[in-house]
Amino acid sequence: MGQVSGAERSGTAATKQVVIIGGGISGLAAAFFTREQAARRGLPAQVVLLEEQARLGGLIETVYRDGFLIECGPDSFITDKPWALSLARELELEPEMVGTREENRRAYVVRGGRLVEIPPGFLLLGPARLGPLFTSPILSLFGKLRAGFDLLLPRAFAGADESVASFVTRRFGREAFERLAQPLTSAIYGVAPERLSLKATFPRFFELEQTHRSVILGLGAIARARSTSANDASGARLGLFVSFKHGMATMVEALARALGDCARLRARAVALEREGPRWRVELGAPAAPGAGQAIAADAVVIATPAYETARLLKPHAPRAAKLLEEISYGSSALVTLAYRAADIPVVLRGSGFVVPRVEGRRIAACTFSSLKFPARAPADYVLTRVFMDRGAGAEPRTLDDAEMGHAAHAELEELLAVRATPRFCHVKRHDRAMPQYVVGHLERVDAIEDEIEGLRGLRLSGAAYRGVGMPDCVHSGEVAAQGVLDDLFGREHPSGGGAAVGSRPFGGRDPGGAPARARGHPL
Repeated sequence: MGQVSGAERSGTAATKQVVIIGGGISGLAAAFFTREQAARRGLPAQVVLLEEQARLGGLIETVYRDGFLIECGPDSFITDKPWALSLARELELEPEMVGTREENRRAYVVRGGRLVEIPPGFLLLGPARLGPLFTSPILSLFGKLRAGFDLLLPRAFAGADESVASFVTRRFGREAFERLAQPLTSAIYGVAPERLSLKATFPRFFELEQTHRSVILGLGAIARARSTSANDASGARLGLFVSFKHGMATMVEALARALGDCARLRARAVALEREGPRWRVELGAPAAPGAGQAIAADAVVIATPAYETARLLKPHAPRAAKLLEEISYGSSALVTLAYRAADIPVVLRGSGFVVPRVEGRRIAACTFSSLKFPARAPADYVLTRVFMDRGAGAEPRTLDDAEMGHAAHAELEELLAVRATPRFCHVKRHDRAMPQYVVGHLERVDAIEDEIEGLRGLRLSGAAYRGVGMPDCVHSGEVAAQGVLDDLFGREHPSGGGAAVGSRPFGGRDPGGAPARARGHPL
């Protein structure tokens, strides 16, 4: 067993040490909020952040190449879940924020090998109004009439969870599911909607059916409320999706600066032990400074993928560890291609397109990065980001980078009539990176919470639990920070405008807004 380093005993006797395991956005947020909340409450707490990789940020990574800005993970975050936006403002990043180009806030779906605009008002699973859907060529006449039946159908019994595919097919019919909902949801979550949990991924649609009976009527009410709110708002409007002038890594870099030297890279937590009321984190990253040492902690936040968290928790909460191991993860691959604008004869006026499974293509979606956000490419170029379809012969492990790039380019040749090879091709793979919220996911998370709730000074954070998007991950980090400080110093009951966060390991349930995929929303 490694020895506790002298440096880890620093501070006064009353100082409590909080160790954050994992330096992705959830762990970074947990470390930041632990320090900020402790300082605000006048609590003697210090933070150590452990990250086994050579850099912070996890999936968030921005690469610069020949005047192009390449996002290797998410390219934006949503604003209708407020937590990432609030954190950016707290880090004084508001001057760096950019919204999507207003003139390109439309998206397309492939229909018969052509790009067809998604009807205005179609929101992931269903339409807010029928007019645009009925005038669109995406659905047949029968498909349009079947979608309209939602106005007449009764609400379902509010019982067990169901799949996204079951919900959409029940409310709007098979064709609307195959041609619109399936490609939109698969592009976000990377898992077949037949397995995807409605309550865990799109809880708002479940609530709309229960509250309004008709999903169309419910979506229409939300659209009218948002329109009124927008008309009453003052100041610049960034839109639903927001990024930064110099890429998503801006947030990671700002958090790293705020945390200073409390972050330790190439430091892998290999074991977690209990020593009386405290924890002991064993380090074991090969050839890393401090390998073989241990860090004594008064509280620990584990912000790693579920399968890594299970390994650390197994001695203390075996049932929770087993449930964590049951959370499956998907792999993905992003191919970024740069073309001269003159070599794409198709006029591009949107943020990108999605591809239904029934089209039988090798890609799931494509983002026109340089049209979606400013300053992503030189003026005479178009930067595209292609999401490979793992279910159509392009599983990341079956193709090398060159083959992956060739497959992506071949698809764009057909769909966009590209007339030349790209200036460059950049491939980024994410293996076992995306937690998949299958039917029954929330019940599994509840059971995990129930077992670890008794482990004082321990919190879990990350995308595996109650939201995969960047705002959800930031929120989970903030909840974890509040939780460990409450464990160590007693609970603070907020008074005033701030909302109290839950005391359970993952915090309270959030009804959710539009999700944003961790690997980056294609539209």
